[in-house]
Amino acid sequence: MDIDKISLLDLNIFHPEEEFSIFHRLNFTRTVEGKEWLRMRFQDPFNDLKSIEQTQQILQVILEELPNWPEDITNGTLMVMEKFFSTQLDSIPQDSSWINAYFYKLFHSPDYAIIRFSVQHFGDFIRGIRKISQLFQGKTIPPNLVALLARATYLIDDIHLQNLSDLQKGTELSPKQVLYFGHYIRNRFKNATTELIEIYGKLDGWYGMAAAMQHFQLKFPVFEASEQPFIEARGLYHVLLAKPVDYNLHLDQQHNFLFLTGANMAGKSTFIKSVGAAVYLAHLGMGVPADYLRLSLFEGILSNINLTDNIVKGESYFFNEVQRIKNTILKINDGRKWLVLIDELFKGTNVQDAMKCSSTVIEGLIKINHSLFILSTHLYEIGQGLKVFPNIIFRYFETEVTNEQLTFSYQLKEGISNDRLGYLILKREKVVELLEQIPHQNGLKNG
Repeated sequence: MDIDKISLLDLNIFHPEEEFSIFHRLNFTRTVEGKEWLRMRFQDPFNDLKSIEQTQQILQVILEELPNWPEDITNGTLMVMEKFFSTQLDSIPQDSSWINAYFYKLFHSPDYAIIRFSVQHFGDFIRGIRKISQLFQGKTIPPNLVALLARATYLIDDIHLQNLSDLQKGTELSPKQVLYFGHYIRNRFKNATTELIEIYGKLDGWYGMAAAMQHFQLKFPVFEASEQPFIEARGLYHVLLAKPVDYNLHLDQQHNFLFLTGANMAGKSTFIKSVGAAVYLAHLGMGVPADYLRLSLFEGILSNINLTDNIVKGESYFFNEVQRIKNTILKINDGRKWLVLIDELFKGTNVQDAMKCSSTVIEGLIKINHSLFILSTHLYEIGQGLKVFPNIIFRYFETEVTNEQLTFSYQLKEGISNDRLGYLILKREKVVELLEQIPHQNGLKNG
C-alpha cells in the first residue's frame, strides 16, 4: 500500500511522541528485534490479498496458542547472546576434560563466569525456538512460515545444541559442560545465532500483533477482491481512545464521497482518523478496532489533516494546503483505488475564498470514481450546492446546547450540520467575560 510520511503522522500510526502513536499502543513484542521488525512491517503495509491473508492465518494460529507461547526468550537473552561473540575472552579449550575445565575456571574465572552465564541464555533461546516450532505442528500455516520454521529447525539441528536444550531451565552447569557448550557456541554457532535472532524477531513481531489483537479485542477484517472500492464497517472506533464511541459506515462506487460537517470538538477528526487507521491496520494483516469490517484492497491512503506553515521556506498554511491538494490530485488520478481523507479543507484563507476553493476541489474530486473520499468542513453552506451530485452522501455530528452547556453525542447523523458554536464556546470558557473586564488604557475611552 502506498502511504506517505505525512499520512502516517496524520493517522497517528507514528508520532514524534511515541506514546501517542498507534504503533506504540499495539506493540506487544518482547524484544528489541521484534519491535524493530514490527516497526518495519508498520511502515510497509501489504498491497496484495495473498500476503494479507497469510498474515491473518499466522496470527490466527498464534492467537490460539497465546497461553502456550514460551517465555524462555527475553530481550536480555538476545542481548547476552550477541554480546558473547563480541566480548574478548581467553581461548576456550576444545578439549573439555575435567582437568581443562578445572584449570580454566581457576585461572580464568571472570571469563568462565561470562561463558557460563551466556551458555545458560543460549539454552533458553534454543528451548524457546523448539517450543515455538512445536506450537505450529499439525497446524495449517502458510508457506512463508513453514519455510521460516524449517530454517530455524535446521540451524539448531546439532547434537551439542540438542544436549543443551534438553537440560531443564535453571540447571546448574558443571565446569566441563560450560567449556563443552561454550567452545562449540563460540566457534561454530556465531553465524547461525545471527540468523536465528533475525528469525525470532519476525516470530516475536507476529506474536506482538496477535497479543495486541487479544488485548484490545480487535477483529480480522474481511477482504473481497473487487475492481471497485468499498468499505462497510459496523462498530468502528479509534484504538487510541480509552472510551471510544463507535461508528457505522458504508462507502462504495455509487456513494464514494462522504461530506462531513459538525461543530468543532464534535468528533469529525476522530472519525476520519478512525477510518484511516482501520483500513491501514487491515492492510497489515492484523485485526481492526471494529465489530465488523468488510472492504476492498486499496492501493493507497492519502490524508490532509495536520498541515502547518513553514516559516523557514516562507510558505503559508494556505500555500501548503494547496500543494497538498495538488499532490493528492496528481497521485490519485492514476486509476488505482485510494482512500482520501481531508479534514477541514482550506482553513488558511478567508471564508469566501475558502468556500470557492473547496467547492472547486470537491466538484473535481467527485469525478474520480475509483477512490473513496471523506471530507470534513466547517463551510456548511457549500453542502446545499453539492446535493445535485448523486455519489455524495452527507453526514454530520450533532451537538446539543442546554443552558449554554455543550453536549456531544459523537454519533453520525444523516444530513448537514448548521451548528455555529464558536462564540458560545468563547463565552462558556469565560473569554468574553475576561475581555469585558479589561480596563481601557492610555486614556482611551468610549466615545
